[in-house]
Amino acid sequence: MPKQIRLNAFDMNCIVHQSPGLWTHPRDKADRYNTFDYWLELAAILERGKFDALFLADVLGIYDVYRGGPQTALERAVQVPVNDPLMVIPAMASATRHLGFGVTCALSYEHPYPFARRMSTLDHLTNGRIGWNIVTGYLESAARGMGMAAMEDHDTRYDIAEDYLKVVYPLWEGSWEDGAVLRDRAGRRFADPARIHRVTHEGPYFRSSAIHLCEPSPQRTPVLYQAGASSRGRQFAAEHAECVFINGPSPRVIGGIVVDIRHRAQAAGRDPAEVLIFTMMTVITGRTTAEARDKLADYRRHVDEEAALTLMSGWSGVDFSRLDPDKPVPPAHTDAMISALESFTTNADPGRVWTPRDIARHAAIGGRGPVVVGSGTEVADALQDWVATTDVDGFNLAYAVTPETFADIADLVVPVLQERGVFKRDYAPGTLREKLYGHGRARLREDHPAARYRYAQG
Repeated sequence: MPKQIRLNAFDMNCIVHQSPGLWTHPRDKADRYNTFDYWLELAAILERGKFDALFLADVLGIYDVYRGGPQTALERAVQVPVNDPLMVIPAMASATRHLGFGVTCALSYEHPYPFARRMSTLDHLTNGRIGWNIVTGYLESAARGMGMAAMEDHDTRYDIAEDYLKVVYPLWEGSWEDGAVLRDRAGRRFADPARIHRVTHEGPYFRSSAIHLCEPSPQRTPVLYQAGASSRGRQFAAEHAECVFINGPSPRVIGGIVVDIRHRAQAAGRDPAEVLIFTMMTVITGRTTAEARDKLADYRRHVDEEAALTLMSGWSGVDFSRLDPDKPVPPAHTDAMISALESFTTNADPGRVWTPRDIARHAAIGGRGPVVVGSGTEVADALQDWVATTDVDGFNLAYAVTPETFADIADLVVPVLQERGVFKRDYAPGTLREKLYGHGRARLREDHPAARYRYAQG
């Protein structure tokens, strides 16, 4: 059986996500991000297209690196205003039956004890369709907003993440044993206290002594996503993530990252095939090649390259306004998102030299990912080629115009992939983890580090 391609829709609870300026397109509805109607319409389109999940990005801070302040981000709506992504999930879950929801929550700014309850609550309300994208944050403005003098350095943030997981894993997996919930009306016993346990943790960054506030949810631990592509981020993903999101402008860049992550997963004692890797991409498609190209030309009339550099400055920690727009971008080490700059410098294609102007044009539609343009058949060809060339499992699809981009994929690309036998014709039953891995797989595998916190059932 050919490898099945997996698709996530990539969005954010804001106006400008990955395609700066395109909110001004007359068919774009991104500025309705603060209404339930926007999210319910999007969820219906994605479930019609059998997307595996809607992946919601998030930042807790403002992009204020470009020109040394937030003015451009505020004026051009560059991921600000940005609303809480968790709030819209229950509404979409109530209007769908199968669509999964991966949500970004930065662990740097919330204690793990209340966060564990929030994720369990969402897992209950979605009938087990929730996933958590584990991020550490990369904006200095977020750290300052939370009262910190400065953001922790890159590797320290991953040390904090490791300690964080040592609190949430046992809360989700071990605080309530299987069978602890009785729901015995006649005996007036909801739960068996002997099978409910206090979790105590004394770590370098977090301390906690608590019983998990929620009864076990369908998945217990949400599906674990991770989006770090630095060397430390890849190691973290190889040890903990079930789904890994990566970015890069070409198959060469992406293929190398995939090989590295799978090797690291195997070295960590995990099945490397179980780590599902998604690369970001933007698809612009039409009924014909000419129609798709006309859409791209139309979209380009609305792009905002300065806003694109505002995004890149925030991601990389490098103020692009201070660089010569036509000279090569030099490698730099910052405490922001290291992989953002590496994908255009040290990891770039052989012979390709990226200038700020090149990066602005590239990032103006689709951010750091590639843009694929063509008919439904041509896009399907490209997706299959990427899978064959890079060994990715699927794609994190950003939009150019929303929800038009997603509707086009659902109506023009997915049917071609289904006809070729490389995309599901219907959802599998069960939780998000079961839809990804198969019936009976609602829980994390035994080779996952969280499994060691489970109580042996006697």
